[in-house]
Amino acid sequence: MEAETEGTFERNTKPRLDDHPGATAASLLTDDLILEILSRLPARSVHRFKCVSVLWRDLIAANRNKLPHTLAGFLYRTIRNARRHHFASVSGGAIPFDPCLQPNKYKDMTQVDSCNGLLLYRSCANRDDFRLVVCNPATGRWVELPPKPQAPASTSSRTIGLAFDPAVSPYFHVLCFEQTLQETYMTGVNIYSSQTGAWSLRDSGTVEKVTLFLGSSKCVSVGGMLYLNGKLHIRGDFVLVGVGMEGKVWTTTPLPYPRMFGMTGSSQGCLHYAIPPADDNNRILFSKREIWCLKDRNSKELVLKHTANIDKLMTGHSYRVVGIHPDCDTIFLISYEDDT
Repeated sequence: MEAETEGTFERNTKPRLDDHPGATAASLLTDDLILEILSRLPARSVHRFKCVSVLWRDLIAANRNKLPHTLAGFLYRTIRNARRHHFASVSGGAIPFDPCLQPNKYKDMTQVDSCNGLLLYRSCANRDDFRLVVCNPATGRWVELPPKPQAPASTSSRTIGLAFDPAVSPYFHVLCFEQTLQETYMTGVNIYSSQTGAWSLRDSGTVEKVTLFLGSSKCVSVGGMLYLNGKLHIRGDFVLVGVGMEGKVWTTTPLPYPRMFGMTGSSQGCLHYAIPPADDNNRILFSKREIWCLKDRNSKELVLKHTANIDKLMTGHSYRVVGIHPDCDTIFLISYEDDT
């Protein structure tokens, strides 16, 4: 989970020109323009740019709170305690917050999603009449969303996702997907924007009817799209459903194994998908993990990126993927036996 970028960039409109005639193009940029560019890069790239010059090194050091941070850790759920979120520290430092720490006003809330440093909570009231709250644990700020528009009697909001990318915008979106009660296929989505402070209802743009399964894998926000797992209503094949933040762009992408769900995550600006492969007899090979990649929302299919043999790395236990590093070629696994 990455820390949220806070504040605005300090304005410095005086160009930093070198005295010699061979000044580089970078030396003509103002400090605020350099910071604006650096804020849209992965944390690993920002650290590399410290080596450009002494001026860049000092500029990055002085504004480190405004630039992307390296991964501090991530939230995950265990098999034995699926309702509670746990925090795994990656940097080795202390846990920056307690996922269970909530103000008294929100003691009846449970966490349903997280995205780039923000947490989404939902009240434990009935299925359709519920409250939603977004929390920034780094600042301790809780924002209660206005009530969602009442859904038709024939539909229900069972799947909710949070989308936030501080490198693109300081605003977040919450998406409540509407599904029919009887056949349980998706009909549309209610989208809340923190910029407007209002909800908007959009009809589903997918050609085929899709049933959503949030419980099998968390929502993933990348490239202005929110992705989650679904199943085609007629054929039953599992697919990846994507929807834009304005509800105008909808995509369905076939998964490599149409009867199995894997773990989705965002890494290096692309959506990644980790899953144990199957052999020719459709037997699951739990000793291996395949990593697939969807480069952008215009991609028509997932592309195989890497195959890892888990047994060669760790023996004696079965593992499942619980996290994908946002900047590095790294996946995180948890043991089925002892939650290690």
